[in-house]
Amino acid sequence: MTRGLSEKIRSMATAPTIAPDQVGQVTRQPYPNYKVIVLNDDFNTFQHVSSCLMKYIPNMTSDLAWELTNQVHFEGQATVWVGPLEQAELYHQQLSRAGLTMAPLEKA
Repeated sequence: MTRGLSEKIRSMATAPTIAPDQVGQVTRQPYPNYKVIVLNDDFNTFQHVSSCLMKYIPNMTSDLAWELTNQVHFEGQATVWVGPLEQAELYHQQLSRAGLTMAPLEKA
């Protein structure tokens, strides 16, 4: 009997192991984007809002900054940038420090 058991153990050790299909696979999910939203207020001028957007938001043109400033004024808010959290936090902080009224960051 002992010999039969050792043969089984030996055969188990030499037999190929087959892992289930899903074990060890990593599912990659993209990081969520966040929206930087400027809110309308009664104390920032159009020029100041537009200038801040051009200063702190990368690749912001004067035409787009003016369009977004008008949207802030007439609609009460405008999403001025969408992207990864770390950059969104930076732009949000910079615009806030410049005196703009900001909505909390939210997932896009």
